[in-house]
Amino acid sequence: MYHSYDARRRHASQKQISMTTDTHAARNRALDLIKERSYREGDFLLASGRKSRFYLDMKPTMFHPDGANLLGELILARISNLNVDYVGGMAVGAIPLVTAVTVLSARTPHPLAGFFVRKEAKDHGTKRRVDAVDDLNGKNVVILEDVTTTGDSSMQAVEAATHAGAHVLLVLSIVDRGEGAVEFYKSKGIAFDWLFRLSEFQATEDKRKGTRNG
Repeated sequence: MYHSYDARRRHASQKQISMTTDTHAARNRALDLIKERSYREGDFLLASGRKSRFYLDMKPTMFHPDGANLLGELILARISNLNVDYVGGMAVGAIPLVTAVTVLSARTPHPLAGFFVRKEAKDHGTKRRVDAVDDLNGKNVVILEDVTTTGDSSMQAVEAATHAGAHVLLVLSIVDRGEGAVEFYKSKGIAFDWLFRLSEFQATEDKRKGTRNG
């Protein structure tokens, strides 16, 4: 049976109320899952070219059913006070985040569409660099990133979206390593935020080691 748009919005609103979760509890569960599936210690070379003893491979968390759901919920909670039209980000890291957010947003009164930015424009077909959307001109967008170090990577998505006519409201990282992204985006006049800091995972690991050795 077909339902009117208003009826579907009322239904979505009711579902949103019934499915509202404790954001603090969801954040704790997400932190535990990232710690279990994505956080590693050792000797690593980062995409920025820097070396680090700590590494976050977010793909095992983002492609986990609980991980996708929890991160999608936390992102939606963070941007709920913004007048957002689209969420997007760089391929391939942001694609699972964009997908999770768009799917979960369908349950709300304000569904969000998504897009992604290729590192280089396609050399065939539509030859697009900004894909999955026809026109971003005049649209408000939030750029998503799985992990930020210096901020350079997601800046490519910011520049591509801006070139397409969009207004970037926020760059939102799942985990910020605390190695310059905050200062970088401040210098660009672009709002930046994160859901977690790398230091949170280091602290829980230190606590776990202390408990084990105690």
